[in-house]
Amino acid sequence: MIEILKSNLKTEIETKLQNHYSEKINLVVETPKNSELGDISIPVFSIVKVVRRPLLEVVEIVREMIESSKYKDNFSEIKKISGFINIKLNRIKVSQAVINEFSSNQNYGNSNIGIGKTVVIDYSSPNIAKPFSVGHLRSTVIGHAIGNILEKLSYKVVRINHLGDFGTQFGKIIYAYLNFGDKEKVKKNPIDELVKLYVKFHKIAKDKPEIEEKAREIFKELEQKNPKYVELWEYFREVSLKEYMKVYKLLNVEFDHYDGEAFYNDKMASVVKELREKSLLKKDQGAMIVDLGEEYPPALIQKRDGSTLYITRDLAALFYRKRTYDFDEVLYVVGNEQKLHFDQLKAVVRKMGYDYYQDIHHINFGLVLQNGKKMSTREGKVVKLIDVLNEASKLSLKYINEKNPSLENKEEIAKKVGVSAIIFNDLKNYRANDIEFNLKDMVNFVGQTGPYLQYTSVRISSILKENQIDKDSIDYNYYTNDYSYELIKTIDEYRDILLKAKSEYSPSVLAKYLLTLASYFNSFYSQEKVMVEDLIERNSKLYLISIVRYILDDGMKLLGMKVIKKM
Repeated sequence: MIEILKSNLKTEIETKLQNHYSEKINLVVETPKNSELGDISIPVFSIVKVVRRPLLEVVEIVREMIESSKYKDNFSEIKKISGFINIKLNRIKVSQAVINEFSSNQNYGNSNIGIGKTVVIDYSSPNIAKPFSVGHLRSTVIGHAIGNILEKLSYKVVRINHLGDFGTQFGKIIYAYLNFGDKEKVKKNPIDELVKLYVKFHKIAKDKPEIEEKAREIFKELEQKNPKYVELWEYFREVSLKEYMKVYKLLNVEFDHYDGEAFYNDKMASVVKELREKSLLKKDQGAMIVDLGEEYPPALIQKRDGSTLYITRDLAALFYRKRTYDFDEVLYVVGNEQKLHFDQLKAVVRKMGYDYYQDIHHINFGLVLQNGKKMSTREGKVVKLIDVLNEASKLSLKYINEKNPSLENKEEIAKKVGVSAIIFNDLKNYRANDIEFNLKDMVNFVGQTGPYLQYTSVRISSILKENQIDKDSIDYNYYTNDYSYELIKTIDEYRDILLKAKSEYSPSVLAKYLLTLASYFNSFYSQEKVMVEDLIERNSKLYLISIVRYILDDGMKLLGMKVIKKM
């Protein structure tokens, strides 16, 4: 409501200023950093620069324009402070508008901006025959949350897990499996044993570099559908997905498609052909490249032996997705280190003459760190995400036993708290930044954590449990005190927060907003008595906190967290 009012006021005053000064003026209408100054602030300095008139004169003219505005009934106070005009809104009118909007909308916070638009999201994408490590956490939870936010805004979302199921490494794994692998050990514990074989291959290759060439030959035959190698590859893929599904189940993450790199193996020849027909391919030391000029290094499309590379597959995948889904945007949730790759991808698509290169977005993210270092252990060992999720659940159970030992289903609740804590710790940080991984801090029930949000929701649920709310018996005067009004204004921001999270492709915008909302609720609850004798006052306050709970729960679900009723 307030953002719409700011936008309308901006348009009206800009028109009046242009008529008055015969100059086009871009008016700044903002929110004061100090809420005591008001709800809306208009700095006048930029206007003075354009019209070249004295500051005090311009301030007075703008003040008069605001006082005669068609929206003046929404204002309770207009004050001049130096070069600013600060406006306080009528708290009753604001509260009434916000509460009525919530009451009339079963999906509060939603928007129609995405109707008729399709977004393809490529995220998670672990490499088969390798463990699902903590390193894959960020892509998985960031991509999942962005998808949820987009659906809230009415977009059609296609979720793709572009599995790393092809490439030279499979030549190495197959060579290792056939030459020094123990089939029974692999059958019993496939992922761990395949990783050991991969590490062993590299150790042996230091003394026998010729096996690298043999592995390349195997991969080339795999590309050419050698039945023996295809059978092994399918086995490795099957057992890997089986393990990954355990992690996805814990995270409550699902995909529409698991089409990995191999899916596009028969779709790359047409890409190479098109590049050749458009005279974009050049031979360079036996390999085929696309020259991207001075802007980027050349894109390597085909090696000397004819085998393909990541960018060839990504081009094939992009064209397939455009044909199949006719996307309006395609998002790649991939780490910071792949920036050049996606810059090259967009540049090649642009040179090919496709204007939808502008719809390709690299949603980059930083590393997971522990004690300031990349989270991994000695060579050949990685920190498995499923082990970390289980450890977080155990730690949550320990806290629950200390605080509420008689809680029913506490193991299941602890799992929801622990997993949600890890998800929220990731998403509260801006995605491009590295994040520090500390389980003890994440699972803390106080501070800027997932359990703090869950606990706030549970606290509200316990208040509401025994009380019926009559939506028709509300007195908006009870929302005019500072603590209630801060809640009202924050509730009003929800849709704009979701729109901002979408525009920045950043779930941290939503995560930080939820922390603010929870903090304002807890301040409100410590200062305002809710369970009063007066039925209308009690009803009004109960309805307000029920809206807070709705947004907390809805926001947590969008982030991929679990909502719980007891804790």
